[in-house]
Amino acid sequence: MTSKNTQATQYPLLSKIDSPADLRKLSARQLQQVCDEVREFLLTSVSRSSGHLASGLGTVELTVALHYIFQTPVDQLVWDVGHQAYPHKILTGRKDQLHSIRQKDGLHPFPWREESNYDTLSVGHSSTSISAALGMAIAAEREGRSEKVVAVIGDGAITAGMAFEALNHAGDIKPNMLVILNDNDMSISENVGALNNHFARLMSGKMYTSLREGSKKLLRGMPSIHQLASRAEEHVKGMVAPGTIFEELGFNYIGPIDGHDIDVLVDTLRNMRDLKGPQLLHIATRKGKGYEPAEKDPIGYHGVPKFDPLQSQLPDKPPSSTQSYSAVFGDWLCDMASVDNKLMAVTPAMREGSGMVEFSQRYPKQYFDVAIAEQHAVTFAAGLAIGGHRPVVAIYSTFLQRAYDQLIHDVALQNLPVLFAIDRAGIVGADGPTHQGAFDLSYLRCIPNLVVMTPSDENECRNMLYTGYQHNGPAAVRYPRGNGVGCGFDKEMQTLAIGKGRILQDGKASKLAILNFGTLLPTAQAAAEALNATLVDMRFVKPLDTELLDSLAKQHTHFVTIEENVIAGGAGSAVSEYLHQQQADTKLLQLGLPDSFIKHGSQTEVREELGLDDAGVLSRIQSWLK
Repeated sequence: MTSKNTQATQYPLLSKIDSPADLRKLSARQLQQVCDEVREFLLTSVSRSSGHLASGLGTVELTVALHYIFQTPVDQLVWDVGHQAYPHKILTGRKDQLHSIRQKDGLHPFPWREESNYDTLSVGHSSTSISAALGMAIAAEREGRSEKVVAVIGDGAITAGMAFEALNHAGDIKPNMLVILNDNDMSISENVGALNNHFARLMSGKMYTSLREGSKKLLRGMPSIHQLASRAEEHVKGMVAPGTIFEELGFNYIGPIDGHDIDVLVDTLRNMRDLKGPQLLHIATRKGKGYEPAEKDPIGYHGVPKFDPLQSQLPDKPPSSTQSYSAVFGDWLCDMASVDNKLMAVTPAMREGSGMVEFSQRYPKQYFDVAIAEQHAVTFAAGLAIGGHRPVVAIYSTFLQRAYDQLIHDVALQNLPVLFAIDRAGIVGADGPTHQGAFDLSYLRCIPNLVVMTPSDENECRNMLYTGYQHNGPAAVRYPRGNGVGCGFDKEMQTLAIGKGRILQDGKASKLAILNFGTLLPTAQAAAEALNATLVDMRFVKPLDTELLDSLAKQHTHFVTIEENVIAGGAGSAVSEYLHQQQADTKLLQLGLPDSFIKHGSQTEVREELGLDDAGVLSRIQSWLK
C-alpha cells in the first residue's frame, strides 16, 4: 500500500481526488494528467496484488470523462460485467483499498452495491447494464427525479441477446438514457479518426439537434418529404458512422469516436447529457491502452497474477505436478475429436478458461465460439444433436444458470444427446459470489432425462466425460476450478455404469458411512480414516445409486454426505429424500455450502471458513456424532 506522501509525489492530482466531486473541481486542461495518473496507479496496484487489468486500462479516459460531466452518484452509472470498472473504483474513494481487490475481506472484484453508493448495480455476469439502466431511467421519470442514467457496455457484452432485448424495449418507450458502447476490438467497429470525432461533436451539439428536431416538426405535415428527409439523414450519418442498426432500434446514434481522447469525450458527453430520448454513444478504445504488453496481448493481460510491469511478459506459472481440470477436459476433447468427426464443441466465449485453445486450433471446423450468448449456445447444441452430431457444451457452472430454460426445454425435454462439461463448479475463489458454482447440482438434479456426474479426481473426470459422450441422452459432468490430485489415467477410457457408486473403504464395525460427491474426496477420506468409517464415492447425483444406499442403510445407522454445492436441493438432499421415501431410520448429516452467497477469497480460505477443509469436516462430524 502506498503512503499518502508517496502518493502525493507520484500522483499529484489523483492523490487529491477522494470522490468525483474533487475531480469536477479541476479544469478540463488537467484531465489528461488525471488519466495518466489513474492509468499508472492502476498498473502499479494490480501488478502488486493481481486482478483484472487490460479492460480497466482501456476505460481510463471514459471513466474520468463520465465522472467529470455527470453528477455522480446522483446521476447513475451502470457498468456492464465490471472488469472495466477498476478506474471507477479508484475515482470513487477506493484507491487506497485497491491493493486488496479480489482478496478475502478486500474490495469486491466487480461493482458492488454494498461497497459504494457509486456502484448502482452489482454485476459479474455480462449484458445486464442496459436493462438495469432502463429500469432506473423509467423509475426516475415516474418519480419526477432529474438524474441522468448511463449504461456502459463493452468487452463483447453487446453480443448477448439480453442487450438487444433491452435496446429494443428502450427504443420503443423512449426514456431519457445514454448507452455507451465501449468497442475495444472485442466487439464491433474499427474506423476511428478526426472525421468521425468531428461529426460526433457536430451530431451531439445543440445546433444539430435543434435543426434535426425542428426539421422533423416542419416536415410532419408533408409525409412524403418527411420520409425522404429521414432517409437522407440516415444516409448522411451512415457515411461516417456504422449506426444504422441502433437507429432502427430507436436510438439516436453518435460515433464512433476516439475513446482515448479525453477532450473529445468531455465535449461529446457534455453535449449529449441533456438530449432527450434514448441515446447511444459508440466509442472505440484499446484494451490494455497505455501498457504495451497488454495492448499486444489483451487476452493474456485480462486477468493477471502479481508481475513486474518493467518486464515485457507475465511470469510463467509455477510448475505443477498435476493438471487442471480444464486441461483434462481440453485433452479429452482433442482425443475424442481425433476418432469422431461428429463431435462438435460449443463455448460461449470461454475458450481460454475452458481449456479449448488447442482444440480450436487443431479442429477449427468442429469448434464454435458463439460469443457471450449462453442461451443460444445450448439451443444451438440441441440443433446440432437433432442434425446427427454429438455436441459438447463447455460452460462455467455460474453461466449455465443463464440458459436454464434452454437446458430444460430444448435439450432435456427432447432427450437429446448433448454433453455439458461444467467447469468452475463449487468454490471458485477470488471472483466471488457472481462466479461461485454453488447451485448446479440443485438446479440440475430436478430435470428429467438428465444424467449428472461428480468426478472425484482427474481420471474419474475423463471417464465421466467419455461416459456422458457415449450416453444417448443429455448428460452433465461438473468439475472445479484448479488442479486435480495428481492421479494417473487409465490407459483406455472407461464407460462407467450409469448411476453406480463405489465403496472405497469398508468401515468394518463402524456404523458411520461417509458419502462423497465430487472432488472433496481427499477431505472425506481423511475423516473416514480418522473415524474408521465406511467411505463411498457416489459418482452420480442423478440417477442416484439407491441400491447401494439400501445396502449401506442395513449396516450403518449414520450417513454423512459431502458436496461443494449448496445443501438446499443438492446431492445430500437427494439422499435425504430417498431415505425418507424408504422410511429408513438412518440419521443424516449434510455437509456443503450454506444458504448464503459465498464471498470472495482464495478457495482454501473459503473452504476453511465454511468448515469444508479437513479439520472442519472432521470436527463437524465428531460434534454431530456426540
